Amino acid sequence: MNHNIVAIDVFCGAGGLTFGLQKAGINVIKGIDLDSSVEETYTKNNPKSQFLKSDIKDVTKESLLAGVDRSKNRLLLAGCAPCQPFSLQNQKRAMKDRRRSLIMEFYRLVKETLPEYILIENVPGFMKENNKYHTHFVVGIRELGYNYVEKIVNAVNYGVPQIRRRYVLLASRLEQITFPEETHGMDKKPPKTVGDTIKKYPRITAGSCYKKIPNHISKNLSPKNMQRIKLIPKNGGSRSSLPKNLVLDCHKNYSGHSDVYGRMDFNKPSPTLTCKCTSFSNGRFGHPTQNRSISVREAAALQTFPESYVFYGTITKVSTYVGNSVPVKLSFELGKTFIKASKHPN
Repeated sequence: MNHNIVAIDVFCGAGGLTFGLQKAGINVIKGIDLDSSVEETYTKNNPKSQFLKSDIKDVTKESLLAGVDRSKNRLLLAGCAPCQPFSLQNQKRAMKDRRRSLIMEFYRLVKETLPEYILIENVPGFMKENNKYHTHFVVGIRELGYNYVEKIVNAVNYGVPQIRRRYVLLASRLEQITFPEETHGMDKKPPKTVGDTIKKYPRITAGSCYKKIPNHISKNLSPKNMQRIKLIPKNGGSRSSLPKNLVLDCHKNYSGHSDVYGRMDFNKPSPTLTCKCTSFSNGRFGHPTQNRSISVREAAALQTFPESYVFYGTITKVSTYVGNSVPVKLSFELGKTFIKASKHPN
């Protein structure tokens, strides 16, 4: 039996999952996404993969399987649907978000094509008991004959220098599937830190870039935010150190969202990166020691993208690409699990 695995990355974004799977030895033959703005970043960094700009609702069995030789390869269908509708924040608005149903379109493709393997990644909220989409999906694949494992994983336990909790499901129609063994954490290697990852990058100022390193560019700060960051203690300081005249009205007498206007700590993993991961006013995205937010390159490094992986577009756009990506190192470890299963059937 031929154990080669080919993959199709649905909702591929800028290619973090594709790149990690490729590194693990899986041939990702195509990436599908509705956002055409990611195409340049995806294709230039993943030249062996075809990019298809399409709404998943318009993807048919025939278009999905075009170019896939099922007689010689096992198919992995991977899907990282937009996570915002399943975020634990803004639940009332999220319940009305049409993107919640996209996971059922992914299930439709699973049902029509019966890939040997399935991979899903999303926010922890996807696994909530009252999420009918999660229930329908897992019941559906079980009825199709898949065995699966699912849990909330933390990327920091797989060598990613970031506290990033995500729902992951791995499924197989052939052999039993298991999660990869954690490589970092208790009784293992110490977690990777912000310092391990970004200390090497040259100093830049807010609003400037270092042209010799792709994407080492930092957002500008308003005069008031420059005042703020100068007063935030280095290596992990927060807005609690600000004088009253620099505290936003919405933060007065409010202890929530404490990471906003905070600095990262060189000695710890970073907090979870978001689509606004280079914005000082949207999380603990201040540089540990320099008076600026982290650069796009530093954010990409915290997502374990290599320096050779270049992002194309405005700083706001590429920050979104980086923050929404599956960390490359996590993708790599998940990919190895499928390789191992295919070569050593239970």
